[in-house]
Amino acid sequence: MSATSRRDRVGNATAAIGYEEPLVFERSRPGRSGYSLPALDVPAVDPAACLGAAALREGIPGLPELSEIDVVRHFTRLSTWNAAVDLGLYPLGSCTMKYNPKLNERVARLPGFAQAHPLQPEALAQGFLELCFELERHLAEVIGMDRVTLQPAAGAQGELAGVMMIRAYHEERRERRTRVLVPDSAHGTNPASAALNGYEIVPVPSGGDGLLHAEAVAAAMADDVAALMITNPSTLGLFEEEIAAICEVVHARGGLVYGDGANLNALLGIARPGDLGIDVMHLNLHKTFSTPHGGGGPGSGPVGVKDALAPFLPTPVVRRSLGGGFRLERELPRSIGRLHANFGNVGMLVRAFAYLRSLGPDGLRRCAEMAVLNANYLLARLRGAWHVPYDRIVMHECVLSDRRLADTGVTTLDVAKRLIDYGYHPPTVYFPLIVPGALMIEPTESESLEGLDRFAEALLAIAAEAREDPELVRSAPHHTRRSRLDETRAARQPVLRWQPPE
Repeated sequence: MSATSRRDRVGNATAAIGYEEPLVFERSRPGRSGYSLPALDVPAVDPAACLGAAALREGIPGLPELSEIDVVRHFTRLSTWNAAVDLGLYPLGSCTMKYNPKLNERVARLPGFAQAHPLQPEALAQGFLELCFELERHLAEVIGMDRVTLQPAAGAQGELAGVMMIRAYHEERRERRTRVLVPDSAHGTNPASAALNGYEIVPVPSGGDGLLHAEAVAAAMADDVAALMITNPSTLGLFEEEIAAICEVVHARGGLVYGDGANLNALLGIARPGDLGIDVMHLNLHKTFSTPHGGGGPGSGPVGVKDALAPFLPTPVVRRSLGGGFRLERELPRSIGRLHANFGNVGMLVRAFAYLRSLGPDGLRRCAEMAVLNANYLLARLRGAWHVPYDRIVMHECVLSDRRLADTGVTTLDVAKRLIDYGYHPPTVYFPLIVPGALMIEPTESESLEGLDRFAEALLAIAAEAREDPELVRSAPHHTRRSRLDETRAARQPVLRWQPPE
């Protein structure tokens, strides 16, 4: 198929729906309104008398004046312009955007959960507290830990909490440890969490096979090292085969091992990190247990610990009362303290609980098996056209690179932009950092064989386009309302609100 015919056949998933209409602000008409309020049935009060004149604006200039149907059509139209996992494969490696079962959404919207006030008395929150108590037990069983806290509001905050507990552990033992070992294939949050706790970061290189080796850890390990932070499977999608030996090396010098649980979805029901030597780890509920991900939240990043770290868990802690029921214990003298107000993002906990109870042990293992199978199937289909930096059996994700396209001038960024024309959100690009021009793809267990084939065909077609018509790829995307934006300026100088023209 020629590049021209390919160009003609793609883009339907991202093409405009219907005719182009002006943006919402340009459709504003003076005096038009989308609401009506009944007449007051209480005496009117002067706001200035209540709040003070200084607290009041003279006016709110520039807000659009629209009817209700204009507003509804505007936001509905915007929703159709976005990529979403409910519309198709969302192949972000490491972050993972997998399908969220609608049953979980229904359960999370039960009034007793969704409408509960965060400050209501414990006696009126017994159902939620019981759910938290049971969810902690379930998660601890899945990962092989003794205790779990549901307090962290995201995976990154869970990671921070885990390192805080490591620091508290060493301080109580009167040990001065100032460094943390971080493999070069780690998530960027690993060194950040350690640095925020005042530790010096010591990078540990992976071997030529992409794995972390016990010898490399032993060479970097010393009595002033507080912990090793390791992701297993790694960001290369590889299982760290020497994980048990690595943990022994760290423990022998009095250090602890932090496990980044971002990729736990490859191990469910097959291996438990706690059994492999991990002392503390966070879980991404959005990653492994199907809670929504994206849009800035809400998130949840529970942390599991072995008994040695349990005294330092953040507060409050859910306890079973002697007389029955459940309570929140807030006074723990060795705790690292509160991480945020109230008890986290309730809906995320409810969704994860529903997911665990729906699947059970056999279902969780099946999820891991399908996630691994799907990643290896994609790798098998793509390795002939794309460079594979570490060509071996992978776990939950596979990593490709743009090395074979070097003579065409087409880069990983160009490939990502061209995938948008085929109706796909791009995979994670330029990460992990140890792979130049990386494309990190995670199909998850949600995708069917037919869906995987469609995505593979798109990447194979783009590889062919890069040879036949490289400018077509370098100038993509061609079917979006905006093409190549200045992403650097957008990140450093964001325009966060609309301003009326002068």
